[in-house]
Amino acid sequence: MPWTLRAEFTFDSAHVITGYDGPCGRLHGHTYRVRMELSSETLRPSAHVKRNIMVADFRTLKWAKKDVEHGGLDHAFLNDVPDLGDDTTAEVIAAYLHHKTMERVRADLPDGDDGGDLKLRVTLWETPDSSCEYWE
Repeated sequence: MPWTLRAEFTFDSAHVITGYDGPCGRLHGHTYRVRMELSSETLRPSAHVKRNIMVADFRTLKWAKKDVEHGGLDHAFLNDVPDLGDDTTAEVIAAYLHHKTMERVRADLPDGDDGGDLKLRVTLWETPDSSCEYWE
């Protein structure tokens, strides 16, 4: 792929892994670190610029860093997030971030562009030395 757009950010959230036999089965929180890597063979317009000069807007990749009251995951109780529920492992959260981000990226595409060349890789760190990657 000729272009790869990278964005990194953090958000703070709490969760419980229901049924976990150990400390993670109790309410606890993390400062999650996220890296979004969106690759494309072509450049496109965005909601903020109408010329074909972007893979995507950085804002689109960083949606999850917003406060939960503004549609993000910062200061959320992850077990209350639709599509996550009681399954709040790093693996499930990384897949959730991938799917929701791709929905947002595709929503910004011009008519007739299916985004078939777009590939997203999400890396989610739950701690400084424990991470999970998800891509399709």
